[in-house]
Amino acid sequence: MTDEKLLKSLSKLGFSMFEPSEELEVNETLAKVVESNDSRLWEGFPVLLASAGENYKFSTDKVKQQLSSEGLKKRYHRLLLLSSAVYAYYHLSFSWLTKLTKTFSNDDKNRVKAWQKAFASGHAPEWSNDEVDPERVRGLFELYFEQKAEKDRRRKDRYDEFSLEYALSQVFSPKQKELFRKKLEGDPLTKTEQEYYSRTVKKKVVALANSEMHSLARKLLEQ
Repeated sequence: MTDEKLLKSLSKLGFSMFEPSEELEVNETLAKVVESNDSRLWEGFPVLLASAGENYKFSTDKVKQQLSSEGLKKRYHRLLLLSSAVYAYYHLSFSWLTKLTKTFSNDDKNRVKAWQKAFASGHAPEWSNDEVDPERVRGLFELYFEQKAEKDRRRKDRYDEFSLEYALSQVFSPKQKELFRKKLEGDPLTKTEQEYYSRTVKKKVVALANSEMHSLARKLLEQ
């Protein structure tokens, strides 16, 4: 297995900090999208920017440094304003965006407000000679956040599962934990297992279910 393949495999197994470094070239990627003449990519720019903003290597100055002409830099600036309008429409706020908007002129802020209204009304915002479809911009952005929410939910579910597994391991032996799960899921127990459950496991379950003990344990953890 090559190093790059190993890193990607580790990432899929949950070690996202081991993702290949090529995936961190966010500034170069944003610059290439700006340079493209594909309006579909521009319509997805608010998604790309929101994702890039979460990356510690994102720098709007570095994006501009990779753009070879003033025309491309102006297009990049319009894409930033367009993205800001989308975020405002969805009432979203990011720390990196707050810093960025402080550099906007009054004309920029007025353009953001006008585009925000355009998204609310479903009309295509004024976009120089280039055209973007507000429905596609919104659709791409909503799809991104739906997928992100689902990813966050799965991450929380995995954390809860690992947390519960760890807690059970602190209280029950492997055999006791197995009987606990079998009883919880309604699986049949043998006569020997049932006797062992009643004699040992159930006592611990009763103790764990005691509300007074739970309250005292919480107080101890808060000290």
